[in-house]
Amino acid sequence: MKVMLGLNPPTTQGPDPSLVYRPDMDPEAAKDKGSFRNYTVSSLSPCPAHPHPGEQHLPSTQLRGCPMGTPPHHTLWVCLGEGPLLDRVFTTYKLMHTHQTVDFVRSKHAQFGGFSYKRMTVMEAVDLLDRLVDESDPDVDFPNSFHAFQTAEGIRKAHPDKDWFHLVGLLHDLGKVLALFGEPQWAVVGDTFPVGCRPQASVVFCNSTFQDNTDLQDPRYSTELGMYQPHCGLDRVLMSWGHDEYMHQVMKFNKFSLPPEAFYMIRFHSFYPWHTGNDYQQLCSPQDLAMLPWVQEFNKFDLYTKCPDLPDVDTLRPYYQGLIDKYCPGILSW
Repeated sequence: MKVMLGLNPPTTQGPDPSLVYRPDMDPEAAKDKGSFRNYTVSSLSPCPAHPHPGEQHLPSTQLRGCPMGTPPHHTLWVCLGEGPLLDRVFTTYKLMHTHQTVDFVRSKHAQFGGFSYKRMTVMEAVDLLDRLVDESDPDVDFPNSFHAFQTAEGIRKAHPDKDWFHLVGLLHDLGKVLALFGEPQWAVVGDTFPVGCRPQASVVFCNSTFQDNTDLQDPRYSTELGMYQPHCGLDRVLMSWGHDEYMHQVMKFNKFSLPPEAFYMIRFHSFYPWHTGNDYQQLCSPQDLAMLPWVQEFNKFDLYTKCPDLPDVDTLRPYYQGLIDKYCPGILSW
Protein backbone atom coordinates (compact mmCIF):
# COMPACT_ATOMS: atom_id res chain seq x y z
CA MET A 1 0.00 0.00 0.00
CA LYS A 2 1.52 3.32 -1.07
CA VAL A 3 -0.94 5.88 0.30
CA MET A 4 0.82 9.07 1.44
CA LEU A 5 -1.15 11.45 3.64
CA GLY A 6 -0.23 15.10 4.16
CA LEU A 7 -0.24 16.60 7.64
CA ASN A 8 -1.47 19.92 6.27
CA PRO A 9 -3.18 19.12 2.96
CA PRO A 10 -3.58 22.06 0.59
CA THR A 11 -7.02 23.57 0.11
CA THR A 12 -6.30 24.92 -3.34
CA GLN A 13 -8.10 23.79 -6.46
CA GLY A 14 -6.93 20.47 -7.82
CA PRO A 15 -7.41 18.91 -11.24
CA ASP A 16 -10.24 16.56 -12.03
CA PRO A 17 -8.36 13.36 -12.94
CA SER A 18 -11.03 12.50 -15.48
CA LEU A 19 -9.92 15.44 -17.64
CA VAL A 20 -7.37 13.09 -19.16
CA TYR A 21 -10.36 11.59 -20.96
CA ARG A 22 -12.70 14.61 -20.95
CA PRO A 23 -10.54 17.60 -22.03
CA ASP A 24 -13.65 19.65 -22.78
CA MET A 25 -14.72 19.71 -19.13
CA ASP A 26 -13.82 22.37 -16.59
CA PRO A 27 -11.94 21.21 -13.48
CA GLU A 28 -13.77 21.18 -10.17
CA ALA A 29 -12.38 22.42 -6.93
CA ALA A 30 -10.93 19.83 -4.61
CA LYS A 31 -12.32 20.26 -1.11
CA ASP A 32 -10.29 20.64 2.06
CA LYS A 33 -8.76 17.22 2.68
CA GLY A 34 -7.89 17.81 6.32
CA SER A 35 -10.33 15.15 7.50
CA PHE A 36 -10.85 12.93 4.50
CA ARG A 37 -9.78 9.66 6.10
CA ASN A 38 -12.48 7.85 8.03
CA TYR A 39 -10.25 6.90 10.96
CA THR A 40 -9.35 9.09 13.93
CA VAL A 41 -5.76 10.10 14.55
CA SER A 42 -4.89 10.12 18.23
CA SER A 43 -1.14 10.54 17.98
CA LEU A 44 1.80 10.51 15.63
CA SER A 45 4.82 8.41 16.38
CA PRO A 46 7.87 6.98 14.63
CA CYS A 47 7.12 4.18 12.21
CA PRO A 48 8.97 1.00 13.25
CA ALA A 49 9.53 0.00 9.63
CA HIS A 50 10.79 3.40 8.41
CA PRO A 51 12.50 5.20 11.31
CA HIS A 52 14.00 7.94 9.14
CA PRO A 53 15.00 11.18 10.90
CA GLY A 54 12.30 13.82 10.63
CA GLU A 55 9.77 11.49 8.99
CA GLN A 56 6.32 11.14 10.53
CA HIS A 57 3.89 8.30 10.08
CA LEU A 58 0.29 7.65 10.83
CA PRO A 59 -1.19 4.52 12.46
CA SER A 60 -4.22 3.53 10.39
CA THR A 61 -6.87 0.96 11.26
CA GLN A 62 -9.09 1.26 8.21
CA LEU A 63 -6.79 0.83 5.25
CA ARG A 64 -8.24 -1.23 2.42
CA GLY A 65 -4.97 -3.12 2.06
CA CYS A 66 -5.22 -4.96 5.40
CA PRO A 67 -4.55 -8.67 4.75
CA MET A 68 -7.52 -10.98 4.94
CA GLY A 69 -8.17 -11.99 8.53
CA THR A 70 -6.41 -8.97 10.04
CA PRO A 71 -8.15 -8.09 13.30
CA PRO A 72 -10.01 -4.75 13.27
CA HIS A 73 -7.66 -3.20 15.83
CA HIS A 74 -4.55 -4.11 13.83
CA THR A 75 -2.34 -1.11 13.12
CA LEU A 76 -0.74 -0.42 9.77
CA TRP A 77 1.71 2.43 9.25
CA VAL A 78 1.28 4.85 6.39
CA CYS A 79 3.98 7.27 5.29
CA LEU A 80 2.87 10.88 5.51
CA GLY A 81 3.53 13.41 2.79
CA GLU A 82 1.92 15.42 0.04
CA GLY A 83 1.77 14.67 -3.64
CA PRO A 84 -0.31 14.35 -6.79
CA LEU A 85 -1.07 10.65 -6.16
CA LEU A 86 -3.07 11.39 -3.02
CA ASP A 87 -4.73 14.42 -4.61
CA ARG A 88 -5.94 12.47 -7.62
CA VAL A 89 -7.32 9.63 -5.45
CA PHE A 90 -9.23 11.98 -3.17
CA THR A 91 -10.54 14.13 -6.03
CA THR A 92 -11.81 11.06 -7.87
CA TYR A 93 -13.77 9.91 -4.81
CA LYS A 94 -15.10 13.40 -4.09
CA LEU A 95 -16.49 13.64 -7.61
CA MET A 96 -17.86 10.09 -7.42
CA HIS A 97 -19.60 10.59 -4.10
CA THR A 98 -21.10 13.88 -5.26
CA HIS A 99 -22.48 12.75 -8.62
CA GLN A 100 -23.33 9.05 -8.19
CA THR A 101 -27.06 9.29 -7.51
CA VAL A 102 -30.03 7.07 -8.31
CA ASP A 103 -30.92 9.17 -11.34
CA PHE A 104 -27.32 9.22 -12.58
CA VAL A 105 -26.92 5.43 -12.30
CA ARG A 106 -30.22 4.78 -14.04
CA SER A 107 -29.18 7.11 -16.85
CA LYS A 108 -25.95 5.16 -17.32
CA HIS A 109 -27.79 1.86 -17.50
CA ALA A 110 -29.95 3.38 -20.23
CA GLN A 111 -26.96 4.89 -22.04
CA PHE A 112 -24.84 1.74 -22.12
CA GLY A 113 -27.57 -0.89 -21.99
CA GLY A 114 -27.72 -1.18 -25.76
CA PHE A 115 -24.10 -2.39 -25.92
CA SER A 116 -23.52 -0.46 -29.13
CA TYR A 117 -20.30 1.40 -28.29
CA LYS A 118 -17.84 -1.09 -29.73
CA ARG A 119 -17.52 -4.59 -31.14
CA MET A 120 -14.36 -6.36 -30.02
CA THR A 121 -12.99 -9.57 -28.55
CA VAL A 122 -11.97 -10.00 -24.93
CA MET A 123 -8.29 -9.89 -25.85
CA GLU A 124 -8.79 -6.67 -27.79
CA ALA A 125 -10.38 -5.18 -24.67
CA VAL A 126 -7.39 -6.34 -22.60
CA ASP A 127 -5.08 -4.55 -25.04
CA LEU A 128 -7.14 -1.36 -24.77
CA LEU A 129 -6.35 -1.23 -21.06
CA ASP A 130 -2.74 -0.40 -21.94
CA ARG A 131 -4.02 3.16 -22.42
CA LEU A 132 -5.43 3.41 -18.90
CA VAL A 133 -3.96 3.97 -15.44
CA ASP A 134 -6.63 3.80 -12.71
CA GLU A 135 -6.58 7.17 -10.94
CA SER A 136 -8.54 5.94 -7.91
CA ASP A 137 -6.01 3.25 -7.05
CA PRO A 138 -2.98 4.19 -4.94
CA ASP A 139 -1.45 0.74 -5.44
CA VAL A 140 -1.01 0.70 -9.21
CA ASP A 141 0.75 3.17 -11.48
CA PHE A 142 1.24 0.90 -14.52
CA PRO A 143 -1.33 -0.03 -17.20
CA ASN A 144 -4.26 -2.18 -16.12
CA SER A 145 -3.58 -4.89 -18.70
CA PHE A 146 -0.54 -5.94 -16.68
CA HIS A 147 -2.60 -6.07 -13.49
CA ALA A 148 -5.15 -8.25 -15.32
CA PHE A 149 -2.53 -10.87 -16.13
CA GLN A 150 -0.97 -10.55 -12.66
CA THR A 151 -4.31 -11.25 -11.01
CA ALA A 152 -5.10 -14.15 -13.33
CA GLU A 153 -1.71 -15.76 -12.74
CA GLY A 154 -2.01 -15.39 -8.97
CA ILE A 155 -5.34 -17.19 -9.09
CA ARG A 156 -3.98 -19.85 -11.44
CA LYS A 157 -1.18 -20.71 -9.02
CA ALA A 158 -3.51 -20.99 -6.04
CA HIS A 159 -6.42 -22.67 -7.86
CA PRO A 160 -4.92 -24.65 -10.73
CA ASP A 161 -8.07 -26.74 -11.18
CA LYS A 162 -10.49 -23.83 -11.68
CA ASP A 163 -9.82 -22.46 -15.14
CA TRP A 164 -12.96 -20.29 -15.03
CA PHE A 165 -11.49 -18.55 -11.97
CA HIS A 166 -8.27 -17.83 -13.88
CA LEU A 167 -10.33 -16.14 -16.58
CA VAL A 168 -12.14 -13.99 -14.01
CA GLY A 169 -8.75 -12.59 -13.03
CA LEU A 170 -8.20 -11.49 -16.62
CA LEU A 171 -11.73 -10.13 -17.06
CA HIS A 172 -12.33 -8.33 -13.80
CA ASP A 173 -11.23 -4.82 -14.81
CA LEU A 174 -12.18 -4.87 -18.50
CA GLY A 175 -15.14 -2.62 -17.74
CA LYS A 176 -12.61 0.19 -17.36
CA VAL A 177 -12.77 0.58 -21.13
CA LEU A 178 -15.62 2.94 -20.19
CA ALA A 179 -12.95 5.58 -19.58
CA LEU A 180 -11.79 5.12 -23.14
CA PHE A 181 -15.37 5.57 -24.37
CA GLY A 182 -15.32 9.09 -22.91
CA GLU A 183 -16.55 8.49 -19.35
CA PRO A 184 -14.88 10.38 -16.48
CA GLN A 185 -12.90 8.16 -14.13
CA TRP A 186 -15.21 8.84 -11.20
CA ALA A 187 -17.88 6.97 -13.19
CA VAL A 188 -15.53 4.11 -14.05
CA VAL A 189 -13.05 3.25 -11.30
CA GLY A 190 -12.86 3.09 -7.52
CA ASP A 191 -14.71 1.37 -4.70
CA THR A 192 -18.44 0.90 -5.27
CA PHE A 193 -21.46 1.35 -3.00
CA PRO A 194 -25.26 1.08 -3.27
CA VAL A 195 -27.11 4.21 -4.31
CA GLY A 196 -30.62 4.80 -3.04
CA CYS A 197 -29.72 4.46 0.64
CA ARG A 198 -27.46 6.20 3.14
CA PRO A 199 -23.76 5.35 2.69
CA GLN A 200 -22.37 3.28 5.52
CA ALA A 201 -19.31 4.00 7.60
CA SER A 202 -16.80 1.82 5.76
CA VAL A 203 -17.30 3.58 2.41
CA VAL A 204 -13.94 5.18 1.64
CA PHE A 205 -13.79 8.90 2.60
CA CYS A 206 -17.40 8.56 3.78
CA ASN A 207 -17.31 11.46 6.22
CA SER A 208 -15.95 14.07 3.86
CA THR A 209 -17.13 13.43 0.30
CA PHE A 210 -20.93 12.98 0.30
CA GLN A 211 -21.96 16.46 1.48
CA ASP A 212 -23.03 17.56 -2.00
CA ASN A 213 -24.81 14.34 -3.02
CA THR A 214 -28.43 15.34 -3.64
CA ASP A 215 -29.82 11.89 -2.79
CA LEU A 216 -28.89 12.42 0.84
CA GLN A 217 -31.32 15.36 0.93
CA ASP A 218 -34.11 13.10 -0.36
CA PRO A 219 -36.02 11.20 2.36
CA ARG A 220 -36.57 8.29 -0.04
CA TYR A 221 -32.84 7.63 -0.25
CA SER A 222 -31.29 8.94 2.96
CA THR A 223 -32.12 6.20 5.47
CA GLU A 224 -30.24 2.98 6.14
CA LEU A 225 -32.59 0.98 3.90
CA GLY A 226 -33.56 3.84 1.61
CA MET A 227 -35.58 2.56 -1.35
CA TYR A 228 -34.92 -1.11 -0.55
CA GLN A 229 -36.66 -3.80 1.49
CA PRO A 230 -34.75 -5.63 4.25
CA HIS A 231 -32.64 -8.49 2.82
CA CYS A 232 -33.97 -7.86 -0.67
CA GLY A 233 -30.78 -9.27 -2.21
CA LEU A 234 -27.95 -7.48 -3.96
CA ASP A 235 -29.39 -8.48 -7.33
CA ARG A 236 -32.14 -5.93 -6.59
CA VAL A 237 -29.75 -3.23 -5.43
CA LEU A 238 -28.66 -0.37 -7.69
CA MET A 239 -24.89 -0.15 -7.34
CA SER A 240 -22.87 2.97 -8.12
CA TRP A 241 -22.00 3.02 -11.81
CA GLY A 242 -18.54 1.91 -12.84
CA HIS A 243 -16.46 -0.80 -14.42
CA ASP A 244 -17.78 -3.58 -12.15
CA GLU A 245 -21.43 -3.04 -13.01
CA TYR A 246 -20.73 -2.39 -16.68
CA MET A 247 -18.63 -5.55 -17.11
CA HIS A 248 -21.24 -7.59 -15.28
CA GLN A 249 -23.85 -6.32 -17.75
CA VAL A 250 -21.55 -7.04 -20.71
CA MET A 251 -21.12 -10.62 -19.49
CA LYS A 252 -24.87 -11.14 -19.16
CA PHE A 253 -25.67 -9.57 -22.53
CA ASN A 254 -23.03 -11.64 -24.34
CA LYS A 255 -24.01 -14.81 -22.44
CA PHE A 256 -20.65 -15.72 -20.91
CA SER A 257 -20.81 -19.40 -19.89
CA LEU A 258 -19.22 -18.83 -16.48
CA PRO A 259 -20.60 -20.00 -13.11
CA PRO A 260 -22.58 -17.67 -10.82
CA GLU A 261 -19.52 -17.20 -8.60
CA ALA A 262 -17.75 -15.49 -11.50
CA PHE A 263 -20.58 -13.01 -12.02
CA TYR A 264 -20.54 -12.14 -8.29
CA MET A 265 -16.77 -11.61 -8.37
CA ILE A 266 -17.00 -9.28 -11.34
CA ARG A 267 -19.95 -7.24 -10.07
CA PHE A 268 -18.82 -6.87 -6.46
CA HIS A 269 -15.01 -7.02 -6.43
CA SER A 270 -14.86 -3.25 -5.77
CA PHE A 271 -17.67 -3.34 -3.20
CA TYR A 272 -15.21 -3.08 -0.31
CA PRO A 273 -17.79 -1.84 2.22
CA TRP A 274 -19.49 -5.24 1.84
CA HIS A 275 -16.80 -7.84 1.31
CA THR A 276 -14.22 -6.20 3.59
CA GLY A 277 -16.13 -3.67 5.73
CA ASN A 278 -19.01 -6.05 6.60
CA ASP A 279 -21.52 -3.28 5.92
CA TYR A 280 -24.81 -3.38 4.00
CA GLN A 281 -25.79 -6.67 5.62
CA GLN A 282 -29.37 -5.36 5.83
CA LEU A 283 -29.62 -5.68 2.04
CA CYS A 284 -28.13 -9.17 1.68
CA SER A 285 -30.02 -12.33 0.87
CA PRO A 286 -28.87 -15.85 1.86
CA GLN A 287 -27.55 -16.21 -1.71
CA ASP A 288 -25.37 -13.10 -1.30
CA LEU A 289 -23.91 -14.42 1.95
CA ALA A 290 -23.21 -17.78 0.33
CA MET A 291 -21.31 -16.04 -2.48
CA LEU A 292 -19.40 -13.65 -0.21
CA PRO A 293 -16.49 -16.05 0.47
CA TRP A 294 -15.90 -16.35 -3.26
CA VAL A 295 -15.71 -12.58 -3.66
CA GLN A 296 -13.34 -12.41 -0.70
CA GLU A 297 -11.18 -15.14 -2.18
CA PHE A 298 -10.94 -13.23 -5.43
CA ASN A 299 -10.09 -10.04 -3.56
CA LYS A 300 -6.90 -11.60 -2.18
CA PHE A 301 -5.50 -11.78 -5.69
CA ASP A 302 -6.88 -8.44 -6.86
CA LEU A 303 -5.06 -6.63 -4.05
CA TYR A 304 -1.94 -8.62 -3.39
CA THR A 305 -0.75 -9.29 -6.93
CA LYS A 306 -0.24 -5.54 -7.48
CA CYS A 307 3.53 -5.41 -7.71
CA PRO A 308 6.09 -3.87 -10.08
CA ASP A 309 7.22 -7.29 -11.39
CA LEU A 310 5.35 -7.26 -14.67
CA PRO A 311 4.31 -10.57 -16.28
CA ASP A 312 5.51 -11.84 -19.65
CA VAL A 313 2.22 -11.18 -21.38
CA ASP A 314 3.20 -12.66 -24.74
CA THR A 315 3.99 -16.00 -23.12
CA LEU A 316 0.68 -16.05 -21.24
CA ARG A 317 -1.61 -15.05 -24.10
CA PRO A 318 -2.12 -18.52 -25.66
CA TYR A 319 -3.35 -20.04 -22.38
CA TYR A 320 -5.83 -17.24 -21.72
CA GLN A 321 -6.98 -17.15 -25.32
CA GLY A 322 -7.93 -20.79 -24.86
CA LEU A 323 -10.07 -19.86 -21.85
CA ILE A 324 -11.68 -17.02 -23.78
CA ASP A 325 -12.53 -19.43 -26.60
CA LYS A 326 -14.10 -21.78 -24.05
CA TYR A 327 -16.19 -19.32 -22.02
CA CYS A 328 -16.67 -16.10 -24.03
CA PRO A 329 -15.55 -16.57 -27.63
CA GLY A 330 -15.72 -14.31 -30.63
CA ILE A 331 -16.50 -10.66 -31.12
CA LEU A 332 -18.57 -9.24 -28.31
CA SER A 333 -20.89 -6.23 -28.00
CA TRP A 334 -19.69 -3.54 -25.58
